[in-house]
Amino acid sequence: MGQDGQVCARKADRGRPRPACPVDRAADGTWQVHDFAVARALLRGPGTVQAGLGVETVEKLPPRVRRPVLYRDGPEHREHRRQTARFFTPRRVDEHYRELMVRIAEEQVAHLCEAGEAPLSDLAFGLAIGVVSEVVGLRYSRPGIRRRLERFFPEEFGEPGLTSVRGLYWLVRQNTNWLRIHLADVRPAIRAHRGREHDDLISHLVAEGCSDVEILGECLTFAAAGMVTTREFVCLAAWHLFSDPELLDRYRSADEPGRLAVLQELLRLEPVIGRLRRRATGPVELPCPDGPVTVRPGEYVEVHLDDVNTDAEAVGDDPLLVRPERAEAVGAGLSFGDGPHRCPGAHIALLETDVFLSRLFALDGVRMNGAPRVAFQEAIDGYEIRGLTVALPRAGRG
Repeated sequence: MGQDGQVCARKADRGRPRPACPVDRAADGTWQVHDFAVARALLRGPGTVQAGLGVETVEKLPPRVRRPVLYRDGPEHREHRRQTARFFTPRRVDEHYRELMVRIAEEQVAHLCEAGEAPLSDLAFGLAIGVVSEVVGLRYSRPGIRRRLERFFPEEFGEPGLTSVRGLYWLVRQNTNWLRIHLADVRPAIRAHRGREHDDLISHLVAEGCSDVEILGECLTFAAAGMVTTREFVCLAAWHLFSDPELLDRYRSADEPGRLAVLQELLRLEPVIGRLRRRATGPVELPCPDGPVTVRPGEYVEVHLDDVNTDAEAVGDDPLLVRPERAEAVGAGLSFGDGPHRCPGAHIALLETDVFLSRLFALDGVRMNGAPRVAFQEAIDGYEIRGLTVALPRAGRG
């Protein structure tokens, strides 16, 4: 059961009821938004900047170091997005990346057919790494990029700092992982792009005069945004389809727009990242039933996406159930964010997920072995799906 006793179809339920009040305040003073309209207005409007997601660490960098796009706001952020928007348009995705997605998806399916069974998270990560590497320009990596990224994005995160042995260990470990990725993945790409111009993000950054460190920061930002989150959503969507024969029949029989509607609805219900955090730079008004409240400069606001996306006034009846027909009106809700920081790779993520899953579920007898486990990253309230193994009957193996 979900909020207010409603039947809930969620697999990665964060275990908290949706508050009746659209805006409330946590014990530490953070404002919390649970209403769709309030959240969208906040994300689209002025008066706040990015917070969380390591922003506090990035702010300690010397002023001369250009911040990755995720950590920029205002005019410089808008200009960065304007210059790089061409890499993420639906037309470019269809013309430049679809064939790549098909090839990588079929390679991952071939691995499954050969082995007979495989962890879905491994197949999904191979897919996401291949696609994002092409978009960014990381196609000159030495062998082992998956392992290097797994080390950089571990299942359990620590708190960096010098005040504890754990914090010091985390700091040393991550600096080591930064260096590995720089030497084996980013530096070879930079050298190749300086020798010959490519039509991708790294070429753009090189032309902008970015340093190696700045390019490394951008690459890791896109790796986190485009590889890790897509891996988790592929696993979550597959789990739903394996568990719901009626939904799976609908997905299998639909055309591409129909399949994408199923995926958008699943992402609305199950946003990979559960919270978006903002810091107010000026007074920001948030409406409440008893009148608007004012967020003062320096205060923090968190948008709870799992609550926002199940606001019945915005998404319709039965918000905790899967209703793909609602995707035409609300898409994936605010799962990709909104406003200036809306995820630019939304179309890439949905299309590569569909390209892969449509091929996976075209296999005769494909099944899920055992019950997956769900963990959550506290910093972003993001889920991780592990232990989901997909298998084929012996007759279906290559």
